[in-house]
Amino acid sequence: MARAESGIQSTATQARVDSWTWAVRLFKTRSAAAEACRGGHVRVNGATAKPAQPVRPGDEVRIRAGGIERIVIVERIVTKRVGAPIAAQCLIDRSPPPPPREIVASMPRRDRGAGRPTKRERRETDRLMGRPEH
Repeated sequence: MARAESGIQSTATQARVDSWTWAVRLFKTRSAAAEACRGGHVRVNGATAKPAQPVRPGDEVRIRAGGIERIVIVERIVTKRVGAPIAAQCLIDRSPPPPPREIVASMPRRDRGAGRPTKRERRETDRLMGRPEH
């Protein structure tokens, strides 16, 4: 198999979506990429993707992971994991900017291990969210 000087395979015209997203460092492991596909968190050109769905240059891949949506356009096909500088050449990132830190910090969070909310806390939350009382 011929390799370009930059480490990008030039012979492949398509790759599996789980393999490509792992190779360009959108997921830490290929199994995590496949699990995200099975869970419906990966879309290719607007359609939910299975792990084996092929991607080609020009395809739009949307990934929802960790509460953040990433939108990337496939620029080059790679099937083996590459370094970060090369991975950046393989995609065009069209993701929206992350929310400001003030908004993220102002979101209420429950302490880990605090258990379920009490009935009083639940009613306060419902009132805050504008849900009708039963």
